[in-house]
Amino acid sequence: MKRKLIVLGLFLATAFAAQAQADMWKTLSRITFKKEYDEMMGFKVDVPVFSDQVKALDGKEITITGYIIPVEGYKSHTEFVFSAFPYNMCYFCGGAGPESVMEVYADEAVKYTATEVTLKGKLVLNNGDINRLIYALIDAKKVD
Repeated sequence: MKRKLIVLGLFLATAFAAQAQADMWKTLSRITFKKEYDEMMGFKVDVPVFSDQVKALDGKEITITGYIIPVEGYKSHTEFVFSAFPYNMCYFCGGAGPESVMEVYADEAVKYTATEVTLKGKLVLNNGDINRLIYALIDAKKVD
C-alpha cells in the first residue's frame, strides 16, 4: 500500500509539473499589441503590451518546455529560438503568434532535437527593440 501511495504521489507531481509548463506559455500569451510610430522604420509597428501576470515574470527564473527552432543548422547551440510549438507550427511558419517564441541564450550548448526540451533561465521582456523577439530567456540551462 505504501508503495502504491509513493507511485501515485510521483505520478501526480509529474502531472502538476507538466501542467505548470503548459501554463507558462499560456501566461506568456496574455499580451495585447498597440500601434506606435517607429522613427527608424518610418511607420507604425505593433508594440507588445504585457499583462500584469507577464510583467511579474520579468527578470524572474522560469522553467518552460518547448521546441528548439534552429537558426544555424541542426547542431548544438548557445543561442537559438525556442517555441511553444514544433517547427512546422511555429511563429515563423505562420502557425502561431510572436508570444509563442523566445530568444534563448544558454550557458552551455543545447543539442538540437525535434522533441520537447525543458529549459530554466531568467525571463526578460522586450517591448522596445523591434529587431528582437518579445521574450528572451537568458542564462538558460537544459533541465533533464
